[in-house]
Amino acid sequence: MLTARERIERQMSDPALVRLHRKLSRLSTVLTVMNTGAHPDDEQNGMLAWLRFGLGMRVIIACSTRGEGGQNALGPERLGALGVVRSRELEESARVIDADIAWLGHGPDDPVHDFGFSKDGDATFERWGKERIIERLVRAYRETRPDIVIPTFLDVPGQHGHHRAMTQAAEAAIALASDANAFPEHAHEGLAPWQVAKFYLPAWSGGGSTYDDEVPPPETTLTLRVEGRDLPTGAEFDRIGEWSRYFHASQGMGRWPKHAASRWPLHLKFAAAPRSEASIQDGLPTSLSALASSATELEQRADGPADEVLRALRDKLASADRDITAAQQAFPHRDAILQHLTAAAGHLVWVAEQASEPFQKAHAHRIARKRQEIDAAILDASGLFERAYCEPASIGPGGTAVLTVELSPSSTAVEITPILPAGVTAKQEQTGEECIFRLTASEDAAFSNLFQPGWSSLGGNGEAHLQLTAEVSGRIARACFDFEEPLLVAPRQSVTLTPETVIVPVTADARQWPIQAKIQGETAALSIEAPAGWAMEPNDGGWILRAETEPRQGLLRLEPKIDGRPAYRTLPIVYPHIGRSAYRESAALNILCLDIALPDGARIGYVGGGADHVGTWLSRMGLDVTEMDETALSGDLSRFTTIVIGIFAFGLRNDLAAARPRLHRFVEEGGHLVTLYHRPSDGWDPAQTPVRLLEIGSPSLRWRVTDPNAAVTILAPDHPLLTGPNRLNEEDWRGWNKERGLYFASRWDDAYVPLLSMHDAGEQPLTGALVSARIGKGRHTHTSLVLHHQMDRLVSGAFRIMANLVQPA
Repeated sequence: MLTARERIERQMSDPALVRLHRKLSRLSTVLTVMNTGAHPDDEQNGMLAWLRFGLGMRVIIACSTRGEGGQNALGPERLGALGVVRSRELEESARVIDADIAWLGHGPDDPVHDFGFSKDGDATFERWGKERIIERLVRAYRETRPDIVIPTFLDVPGQHGHHRAMTQAAEAAIALASDANAFPEHAHEGLAPWQVAKFYLPAWSGGGSTYDDEVPPPETTLTLRVEGRDLPTGAEFDRIGEWSRYFHASQGMGRWPKHAASRWPLHLKFAAAPRSEASIQDGLPTSLSALASSATELEQRADGPADEVLRALRDKLASADRDITAAQQAFPHRDAILQHLTAAAGHLVWVAEQASEPFQKAHAHRIARKRQEIDAAILDASGLFERAYCEPASIGPGGTAVLTVELSPSSTAVEITPILPAGVTAKQEQTGEECIFRLTASEDAAFSNLFQPGWSSLGGNGEAHLQLTAEVSGRIARACFDFEEPLLVAPRQSVTLTPETVIVPVTADARQWPIQAKIQGETAALSIEAPAGWAMEPNDGGWILRAETEPRQGLLRLEPKIDGRPAYRTLPIVYPHIGRSAYRESAALNILCLDIALPDGARIGYVGGGADHVGTWLSRMGLDVTEMDETALSGDLSRFTTIVIGIFAFGLRNDLAAARPRLHRFVEEGGHLVTLYHRPSDGWDPAQTPVRLLEIGSPSLRWRVTDPNAAVTILAPDHPLLTGPNRLNEEDWRGWNKERGLYFASRWDDAYVPLLSMHDAGEQPLTGALVSARIGKGRHTHTSLVLHHQMDRLVSGAFRIMANLVQPA
């Protein structure tokens, strides 16, 4: 005979039952914990899975940036588009561990954004604004009222400056959040002061392949010890955390640990009521019943109501707790669950309406959250909602879409309220099990915000979602549900110019370039105004760009118009782990005029991993470039003078790893192999991948230069890669963005000659940014300069440097 647990585990193959179990397990405690970090993927997922599913706490991830300054192991998205990818990744990651998100930064145009890397918290504050990020954390504390705050990282030398700044800000915000005089404007928004009860630091080191904490972690005052496994899945909590981390795929996250972590050491840095503790929950109200003792203390301090009122409050809280426990024990029997949950909801209605003012001031947010969670569980247990989706999922100003809401067969009356962006209205055209709404956007409807301020595990996310209200077992329950794909208000047309950037060598004989224009969406008239000295002549669906006078060095930006209005380009983003989304940017034609010479006779093969645009840029410079697929890699390599390997490519392409011996022979026989930066984890074997031994430095924090304006010293002034076809000079190092380079080489064979030296302030010079070796009849050059990023940012020097690097051996 099967035990009760075995019967439940067999039923857990049904995703609907797993979802219901998750909603019931939320109801166990009234505690909230917040984990703070600087980037999507900074969260401590395994620990949070235990706090949420093992202890039942509400979990909030507070993240300062959208990760838009990071890397992308999946595809070409960078900057704002990457910020959309990584925002969606954190949302899907949070879904696995049933967490909420408080975003503190709002995309690349916000002062609080991911600008790449810094090694110091103060340097980060200079970019973000220290008061600004602290105010946003104070706001998050007052809005979400966490009892416990735990940063993921320590504020110590050797750690990422963004991490250090967030840990400083998280601690500084605690005292300010409880001070009514701090940020008084919050009071006008209905935000009352809030006292965080406990602030922990991680008692583990942040060292590893990336960071190198210079001091040991603080002493352990409390160790979170995992007990048992997750009932719905049977998995260890740390492995659930890794399922969650898998969704950070653009950062290569997610693994199956040989041994799941079951201990997380913490250091109690601050407690509102200091005491020794055996559990993270010690001294905190863990349940509705526990709020009763708090109520007695509050009433005594406030000369509160009569004993019978306190008794009634205690009885209602205890009764709600008993009914919640009974509902959890009744799982998976939906009728019994509904009976107990509706009873619990009734008790909490009394508490919300009858409890005294001191109790409400201290705990109204807990009662309101628990009522919201109970309503969500009631509607889930009732099985009323199936799905909601829009066709199309993007609507332009003046456009229409159809919203379909599918309900399960039921005699229960359901009220459906679409929550829609400003300027979008809904008209219901069909009722029943399939409800149809016609959505219409006004002509002046604003485009959707690409970076929403938060994400809720209870639904109701984005500018468009549903609110369902139904009478279940005699009580009214209300909950929010998300659309399968977010509804976006977007431009009616997407304009793509090919190329969107024209590279113009000022010494070139050619003085005209064809520009193709493609408009997706509604038919419209596209126009573009040429600047002085240039002409734009209509030609076969586009223009001929013509230089009427000798171009001057620099960047020109031309902005096309659609029917006299600004034109936009919408970049679709589609990945299996995050579904469909999009990034919107202003359409533009850039004209970059360069004093650049190209190497004579260069025939370039480019091997990309999909993580950069270097092959495209080389072609636009006017070079002979072939994008090399598996067939080309296994074919005749001697037809190329130079082969360029894009960033990460050895870790992304199996055919490239298999071609290593042939690439080595290519060099020995007279070819020039250029490898752009790789991480040690990108299939880079120091003894096998390069033609001669070349090791990439680790931890990477020690082998990078984060200051984009760091001085560059030429170590070999007469080296051919620095003198021809362009003699590099100080101008080539001006105007760089984000950083100079990362993952510098740390050790190499004597055949390699270091060509450059650079360093961040207060550090020793690094010479592994650009090394080159004569090997046999050919050459291997490896660079850790972020040339791909500088070219994307149209930094003139990057194109001149790249023209030199791809010259024949």
